[in-house]
Amino acid sequence: MTELNDLCTNLQTIWYEKIPLSKAMDMRIVDFVDNTLTCRASLEPNVNVHGTAFAGSLYAVQALTGWGMMHLQLRLQALDASIVIAHGEIDYARPVAEDITVRCSFHSQDEAMQSLKVEGKHQFQLSCEVALKNGSTAGSFTGRYAVKLI
Repeated sequence: MTELNDLCTNLQTIWYEKIPLSKAMDMRIVDFVDNTLTCRASLEPNVNVHGTAFAGSLYAVQALTGWGMMHLQLRLQALDASIVIAHGEIDYARPVAEDITVRCSFHSQDEAMQSLKVEGKHQFQLSCEVALKNGSTAGSFTGRYAVKLI
């Protein structure tokens, strides 16, 4: 468990130092359990004129959560790589009038990870969802992350 905590602390530091928007959005890691990364961003710095989460913030928090998941999976494999988002699609299902909570799971990617190790590059598709306190989903994001070993 300590290794996972250390990886999450390191990821949080990378976000705040290398991607300043994550700090401005008050984005933080909530937990990383069973290959599911949960992140949260406060509503206040991400609010729009309607008092709900700004669409750009919803996109950014989900894209960064997916990027973070990819980073954690690579670190668990002891791989150093460059990660960029190659494509992203979002669905805004309903307004978010609370802190933004995003979940991203990483499952059944063994073949993709092996391809990365053999070829030195691969694209991974990850999905995220905005989870509301009442248990419903406020939206979803699918991103294709291009990964190249360093």
